[in-house]
Amino acid sequence: MMPDAIAPDAIARDLDADALVDDLVRLLEVPSPTGFTEDAVALLESWLRPLGVPFARTPKGALVWTVRGGPAPARTMACHVDTLGAMVAEIKRDGRLRLTALGGYDWTTVEGAECRLTTYGGRHLTGTVVNVKQSTHVHGPALRDLKRDASSLELRLDAEAWDAEAVRALGVGVGDPVAFLSAPRVTESGFVKGRHLDNKASVAVCLAVTRSLVAAETPPPGDVHVFVSNYEEVGHGAAAGIPAETEELLCLDMAAVGRGQASREDAVTLCIKDSTGPYDPVMNRALRQLAQSEGIELETDVYPYYGSDASAAWRAGGGWRAALIGPGVDASHAYERTHRKALEATARLALAWAVNAPA
Repeated sequence: MMPDAIAPDAIARDLDADALVDDLVRLLEVPSPTGFTEDAVALLESWLRPLGVPFARTPKGALVWTVRGGPAPARTMACHVDTLGAMVAEIKRDGRLRLTALGGYDWTTVEGAECRLTTYGGRHLTGTVVNVKQSTHVHGPALRDLKRDASSLELRLDAEAWDAEAVRALGVGVGDPVAFLSAPRVTESGFVKGRHLDNKASVAVCLAVTRSLVAAETPPPGDVHVFVSNYEEVGHGAAAGIPAETEELLCLDMAAVGRGQASREDAVTLCIKDSTGPYDPVMNRALRQLAQSEGIELETDVYPYYGSDASAAWRAGGGWRAALIGPGVDASHAYERTHRKALEATARLALAWAVNAPA
């Protein structure tokens, strides 16, 4: 630790876990399918203004803000506010809409999802994802045998429009974005449930870390940037826009919970390797040591079907060290769940990293 660094336990006391959860729920309530994140980014900007931190959008639409620090090399935390979603691919003769996916999900996970479609003219229409044989009273066993995919699932608009002409009259067109609504819930037992915890949970964590750093009497050793991408779910979110002076990149994204994985819903996870390869061993070692010294329960894991903004940034030529941490999230890319303990632990580890000199 540098002599003038903030003690991690001091700023950890300033971490407002209740505010973190409240911010997360508010973010979840704002639709932001990949590439169509204007409303969510504007909400983040409204929260940043009272903090007095400088922020700006990249030409691509990502949001970057900075907590000013001392003379040590600058570091960046990266997360993404874009979510899974869909887009209108066809207006069918009966007024139903064929969809094309935005992001990598299985179609079975969105059957029954409540949606919001936004027309080119800015009109919002609600609807539900249903299959083409949805009624068991009409189709019987054919419903149970139906394969769920892009050809068998469709969007049923909440509008008295029974044919394609009537749907077009509403302003609907091919290419209109469709958001799957989160339906967030916070339980008395501390769980947070909803679609799109991937990765709005980490955005809320980065905001909580920012607030703690701003409230601290001593600045961090060097500038701490936060990069919020808007195209991560399609693989190129952080391919451009990471501040050039970055020496270390700490990516925050959800940790996938499931059979055969070490990740847990009530802990922070350090991802050692995903489908793009291993992350930086020097940073990984430093993060493990920080977790141990701060009494933060940390799991380590590897993921077979996973990529992050850090891997996208590396593929685009980034020359900095990179590591990946995140709260454990069950049922990823479906109706997800985490626990506030995981959110707190992730924020505490990111804070400890931010106030210590680079590895």
